[in-house]
Amino acid sequence: MNIQTALKKGQSKLRDNNILSAQLDSEILMSKAINKDKKFIILNLNKEIKKKNLSYFNFLISERVKSKPIAHIIKKKDFWKYEFVVNKDVLIPRPDTEVLIEEVLELTKNKNELNILDIGIGSGCILISILKEKKNFIGTGIDISNKSLKISYANSHKLGINNRLRLFKSNIDNFSIGKYDLIISNPPYIKKNNLKCLDKDINFEPKQALDGGFDGLSEMRKVISRSSKLIKRKGYLILEIGFDQKNKVKEILKKEGFYIKKIVKDLSYHDRCIVGIKI
Repeated sequence: MNIQTALKKGQSKLRDNNILSAQLDSEILMSKAINKDKKFIILNLNKEIKKKNLSYFNFLISERVKSKPIAHIIKKKDFWKYEFVVNKDVLIPRPDTEVLIEEVLELTKNKNELNILDIGIGSGCILISILKEKKNFIGTGIDISNKSLKISYANSHKLGINNRLRLFKSNIDNFSIGKYDLIISNPPYIKKNNLKCLDKDINFEPKQALDGGFDGLSEMRKVISRSSKLIKRKGYLILEIGFDQKNKVKEILKKEGFYIKKIVKDLSYHDRCIVGIKI
């Protein structure tokens, strides 16, 4: 069987199972199966596939049919300018989260040296992307999951910033190491009752990275409260928020001594990021 025929069969299976991105997914999984890039596939559609590669491709398609995310199947995800290792133990990086990177770089464009804390570092995609852009910044990442920290560690080595990143297993309530110029966090902010309404592929991601409690703000409150103690005066706190949480998060920030500098919208023009300054 040649590449083109296999791709079409893969696409057909995915479409039959309501996978909307069937063509793109099939191409990505073919790249994984034969260990070649998309350009090679396009230029070699008539090339025969080895039996072992075809078998592997069919297995990957069967995994996607179950709604398993592409990023989990191929164990990587592009974010910002870089490729990150991911698996089922970390939240898959999303394009909307890149607005946090943009805000940090804009706010610190005249800064040469900063000490940054990432609360709930996960894959490390946010903090590592910033450290890649700002060569003299140093970072600290905390997470309650050892498995997440292992992925962050792997990504920091892969992208060559491990000498500027410290990692700690800790929840935010018990963390008291250091004072920071800037704190970033993408905390769990989905209401517990809404978790069951999410897309099927979200079920493959760690619930603790999504569950924000009854009102979606239980973890957000902890992050803001502890950040008020860990951040330097006039330091920035940059948070990812749910599209309908702006006003409530602003209230929490003000109570903890933060001035609201900016609300940033994502690619869909939803409120996605809030920037506070410690007064």
